[in-house]
Amino acid sequence: MDNQTALFVKMALDGWNGQNKRFNDLINKLSDEQLLAETAPGRNTGIYLLGHLVAVNDGLLPLFGFGPRLYPELDDVFLRNPDKSGLPKPSVAELKAALTKINEELHLNFAKLQPQEWFAKHTAVSVEDFAKEPHRNRLNVLLGRTTHMAYHLGQLAYLAGQE
Repeated sequence: MDNQTALFVKMALDGWNGQNKRFNDLINKLSDEQLLAETAPGRNTGIYLLGHLVAVNDGLLPLFGFGPRLYPELDDVFLRNPDKSGLPKPSVAELKAALTKINEELHLNFAKLQPQEWFAKHTAVSVEDFAKEPHRNRLNVLLGRTTHMAYHLGQLAYLAGQE
C-alpha cells in the first residue's frame, strides 16, 4: 500500500465522518415536532429525510459486502414512495435508534477495511463491468453517499430555525 492511497482513503473517511457527525448532531438537537414539520412548504418532512437516510445508509452494508441490511422494511416507506404516500412511518425514536445501530455497524466495518480494499468493487457491479469501470468501487460510493447526506443535512438545517 502506498501512502497516497492511505491518505486519499483517510480524507474520504474524514469527510464521511464529519458529515455523519453533523447529521447526527442536528437530528439529536431537533425535537420530534420539528422533525414532523416540512423542511419548506410542500417539501419533505424531517422524519421522512431521517428515514430516507437511514434506509440509504443501511443499504451500504450489503453493497460493501458487510452483511445483510438491518432494516429492509424501511425501503417501501422511505425509498420507493414519496413522503406524502400515506404509508405509516416508524416513530422518530425508532428511526434514531436505527440510525445509531447502522452507524455503529458501518463504523466497525469501515475500520476493518485496508486502504486498498476501498478501491475494490462493490457488490452491485459485475466483475466484467468493474474491469471496464474500476471507478465503480467502495470509495466512490462512499464519496457519493457523503454528498447525499450533506444535501439532506442542508434541507434539515431549516428545521432548526422552526420553534
